Amino acid sequence: MADEGKREIQFSTYIIGSIAITAVLLLLLPMLFVMGKSTAYSAYEEEELYQLSDMRGSLNDDGDGYFIANTMSTPMLVNDWKDPHRTMLLIIAPEKPIDETEAGAIYDFVTEKGGKVIVAADGTNANRLATKFGVTFFGHPLNDENQHWLEYDCDPSPCYPSWQNVWSVAAVEEDVNEMQAGAASKGCSEFQIVNQNPVSCRIPLMFRSPTGMKFEPSLRDTTHPEERDVKVLARASSSAFIDLMGDGDASNPLNPAPGDLSLMIRFDYPNITAYDQIRSGQGGLVGGDIGEMRVTGSIVFVSDEEAFSNRLWTDEVAAGTGISQSCEGVVGSCWMQEIHDNNEWRGNQVYYEQLIHSMMEHDNLELSGEIRNDVSNFQVVFDESRHITGLVSAPFVESMGTVVLLTSNDFLKWLVVLNVGLLLLVAMMVVPEKENWRHVFDLTRFNQRPVKLDPSTYRLRVQQALFTKIRVHHDLTRDQMASKPPSDIQSMIGDPRLVELAYSKSKTYSPQELRKLMQAIRRWGKSNRK
Repeated sequence: MADEGKREIQFSTYIIGSIAITAVLLLLLPMLFVMGKSTAYSAYEEEELYQLSDMRGSLNDDGDGYFIANTMSTPMLVNDWKDPHRTMLLIIAPEKPIDETEAGAIYDFVTEKGGKVIVAADGTNANRLATKFGVTFFGHPLNDENQHWLEYDCDPSPCYPSWQNVWSVAAVEEDVNEMQAGAASKGCSEFQIVNQNPVSCRIPLMFRSPTGMKFEPSLRDTTHPEERDVKVLARASSSAFIDLMGDGDASNPLNPAPGDLSLMIRFDYPNITAYDQIRSGQGGLVGGDIGEMRVTGSIVFVSDEEAFSNRLWTDEVAAGTGISQSCEGVVGSCWMQEIHDNNEWRGNQVYYEQLIHSMMEHDNLELSGEIRNDVSNFQVVFDESRHITGLVSAPFVESMGTVVLLTSNDFLKWLVVLNVGLLLLVAMMVVPEKENWRHVFDLTRFNQRPVKLDPSTYRLRVQQALFTKIRVHHDLTRDQMASKPPSDIQSMIGDPRLVELAYSKSKTYSPQELRKLMQAIRRWGKSNRK
């Protein structure tokens, strides 16, 4: 009895210890993963050129007036947000891959809820999401001999040209491959920018070591052309190539040069049903001024995260790093030769503020003017979950992401419920052994104590255990075992004490002796293993 109690204590100790070790590992592993790493491309980190704080500052209350928020755990929560059609998710520089579940949630956010998304990456961490729209990030630097800008902070100036410093002249709402020649060569005027109407014009835009993107139309694009509108907003020149081999050699056949590499691609999904405060006189379906309206879901893929960074957001900061507003005098690679007026680069802020305004549908006349004219009714959410987080916050962020994943995916959610139920069932079935050495395993009676056995049957049960051990060890059926003569059985047993137990009619045993014989039966099984 003392041994049984000791075993029960050991078992409980093992369980508690295992749970404790698992909990410690779950806390420490995220901290070890981020140790020595700093957060990059965060909207909440100041000063460094590779952060996004200038972008956040220009969009919030001190700038355009958008309501600014962030998500730290996972972008899977997008479909639970209030007014998704008035919400933009910014996924800039995903350092962690977007998994399939997250990609599916974002796809539904755009195509079913009318949400707005901008995804910027120069690697392949966003490819699971991009492929759902037919886009592929190459993941290696793009080199462009005909569309590269110069830096002037070297001595002598300018710096040695880098084909990875790529410029483009981007449209906001039109496909640059389909623009009329007059519109394509026209820069957006100050009047158009101030009034946020960048139509039939283009704006200079700078990238720093972007990759290239390809779009492949699906069969559904042919059968249902009205379902979505696809536009290439910015492109590289026809001479651009992907430096797959890392040698910067345009003549290397292993460096892909398809001739139509895109830098920005926009997808619009019109006629999505949403509920919001509508214009007076349209009639409410839910009550009050709330009614059904049509919105457009939009997503833009950008081949470079640094295009949004503090380094390139404003021309003042860019000038301090040797980037010029003008390329006048540069032969063979100057955006001013592509657009002939209003062609100075004044920071990427000018373009992206126009793009965000366009995607947010401030011109949707079905929406109440009270909502439409107040920019604070529209929110911009920075996805901070794709970045390396701080050492202390890492366990919290990873834990929250795991919880959201487990509760958002139907399969995983039910898997967790079933596992918890199984653990509870096992815990209820593990009862301590008292006087009876034999378990009573009956699922229909798991909450009942086993009935005490008659001491007179102890010997019989030990004999049965012995014969079962012998039969299983020699791989015999019950019929085969029954047909064996006693002499063969005794030869199989070998141990005189166990032979006496099996065939003696006069020998009597105390409970202590039967326990010792049971131990001998267990050892016999091991010592006689072939």
